[in-house]
Amino acid sequence: MAGKLFQGIAMRTKCGWMLTGPLYTIQMVHHDHYMVTYHMELTLRTDQSSEDLDRRKGELSDLITEVLRNQPYLCYFQGYHDICQVFLLVLEPRSRAAAVARLSTLRIRDFMLPTLAPALAQLRLIPVILHAVDPKLCAHLSLTQPFFALSGTLTMYAHDIQEYGEIARLFDVLLAREAVFSVYMFAQIVLQRSDELFETPADEPEMLHSILSKLPKPLDIEKLIANTVDLFETHPPERLRAWRSISSFSVLKTARWQDQTISQSLEEGEMYFNKQVKELQWAEHRDRALKVAWKYRRPAGAFGAAVLVGLLSIYLRRSSGPSGIFGALWRQWSGYRGH
Repeated sequence: MAGKLFQGIAMRTKCGWMLTGPLYTIQMVHHDHYMVTYHMELTLRTDQSSEDLDRRKGELSDLITEVLRNQPYLCYFQGYHDICQVFLLVLEPRSRAAAVARLSTLRIRDFMLPTLAPALAQLRLIPVILHAVDPKLCAHLSLTQPFFALSGTLTMYAHDIQEYGEIARLFDVLLAREAVFSVYMFAQIVLQRSDELFETPADEPEMLHSILSKLPKPLDIEKLIANTVDLFETHPPERLRAWRSISSFSVLKTARWQDQTISQSLEEGEMYFNKQVKELQWAEHRDRALKVAWKYRRPAGAFGAAVLVGLLSIYLRRSSGPSGIFGALWRQWSGYRGH
C-alpha cells in the first residue's frame, strides 16, 4: 500500500511538481542557514541508530539548504523541515530538491514570506467555514482565535502525524488537491470534534485552544479525507465572505484549481512572492499612517480628514501604493499618482 502511495506522489511530481534540467548548488549561505541547522537537531525520529540518524540529518540539511540557496528570497519557517522530511523519505534523491522547490514557491509560498500575516489570513477562513456548517459551534469558539490550526496547516500536518503510512497518504491527497484544501481539512477536524468541544465552556478559550491545537487520536485519515471533500464541494471558497480578503497573489488563489500549478514556473512563483511582499509593505505603511492620524486627530471632522489624506499620501508615495479598485478610488480621491 505504501509503495503505491509513494508512486502516486512521484507520478504527480513528474506531471507537474518537478523541474526539468540539471540542478546547480550555489555555494552561499542562506539568511536562515543557522536556523535550519538548529532545527535539524530537533527533527528526525530517534528510533534509528546513531549512524542512520546522522546520515538522515545530513541528507535533510542538504535538501533544505539546496532549495533555499537556489531560491534565496524564500524565508525558512519552523516546521519546514517536517515537510521536507516526508519528501526525503518518499522520493529518490535526484527528485527531492526539484519537488520541494516547486512546493515551496507554488504551494506553501504564503508561509515563506517575511511575515506570518498571509498564513494567519488563511486561518481566518476556518471560523467562516465553521459558521457556514454549524453556527452554534462557531459561536462557541468565538473567543478562541484560529491560531490553534497554525502547526497543522503550516506543516501540511507532518508535524502532528507521526505514522509513516498516514502522512504519506495525506500528502498524496494534499498535493493532488487545491492549496486551500488543507484549511478545509482543519475545519473538518474541528467539526468532527464538536461534541468534545461543547463540553468545555466557551469562556475558557485557553482550554479550547489547547484541545484544538492537538489532533485527535486515533485520526481516521480516510474518513477525514472523504468528509473534507464533501465540505469543500458543499461550501466552496468563493461562497465564503472572508475569501475576498485573501490576496490575489496568495497560493490559495494562484493554486485555486487542482491543475493550476502544473503550468506555473518557479519564476512565476517568485513574481507572486514579490507582489505579496509589496502588498505587505503597503499594509505596513497604511497601518503606520493610520496610527499617526489617530494620534493627531482633531475634533473638526474636515480638518481630521485632510490630515489623514495628507499623511496617507506621504506614506504611500514611499511605497508601491495600493492596487485594484481601492487603489483607483484612492488616486481619484486624493490625487495620489505613485512614483
